[in-house]
Amino acid sequence: MEKLIQELTPHAYYKLVVFGGVDISITKAVLTLLIAAVLTFLLFWIPSRRMKLVPRGWQNFVEVLVEFTREGLLYEIMGEEGKPYFPLIATLFSFIFITNLVGLIPGSLPATSQIGTTAAWALIVFIIYNAVGVIKHGPIGYLKTFVPPGTPIFLAPVMFPLEIISHIARPFSLAVRLFANVVAGHMVLGVFAFLSFTSLIIIKILPFSMIVIMYLFEIFVGGLQAYIFAILAAIYIQIGRASCRERV
Repeated sequence: MEKLIQELTPHAYYKLVVFGGVDISITKAVLTLLIAAVLTFLLFWIPSRRMKLVPRGWQNFVEVLVEFTREGLLYEIMGEEGKPYFPLIATLFSFIFITNLVGLIPGSLPATSQIGTTAAWALIVFIIYNAVGVIKHGPIGYLKTFVPPGTPIFLAPVMFPLEIISHIARPFSLAVRLFANVVAGHMVLGVFAFLSFTSLIIIKILPFSMIVIMYLFEIFVGGLQAYIFAILAAIYIQIGRASCRERV
């Protein structure tokens, strides 16, 4: 178990500390993020270079992905008014999914197994949806949306801080959900890998078979977690845009 935990601990390939003691060293997790970022860019850039009226091959796959993200993630939550937020939601879904897939490559370290990575994405969503709310309603108007219409005056001092706590908890739950699921999945994979190498030859087959099954399951979970993260981001942005009455 100690070895598995060490595998999920980032080790610096290149140590770099900038002014003020800020550590920006290149670790396995950072390398995974860089690879995933390049792959995400190529995923959309390559088919866009020579687009055809009748899509085929890679272009067809990307168009299906875009259609799914737009219809299933965005318009389902926000309707046509959510169109300006499509680049954000599509990027979150694609980038997180590809990052999870890259993390499954033997020898790599899943970047989403680092709470700093998932917390950074959650913080971005938190800032964006609150900024959308302030722009939509104004600072005072947005604060008023924290108290549902019709709330008795004597309950307002209670409802307002509860809503503040609810808002603060959202990025925390976003970050921890993704982080915990990825870590748990890789710990299970590590256990079966350890058993397959240390068991007798006769009983090695079962752990090895479970590794194959768990890899397929982890691919599914990686896509599911990316979907959940993206759809919650869309929901939070919609909450920020909505008025008090629309929320009710």
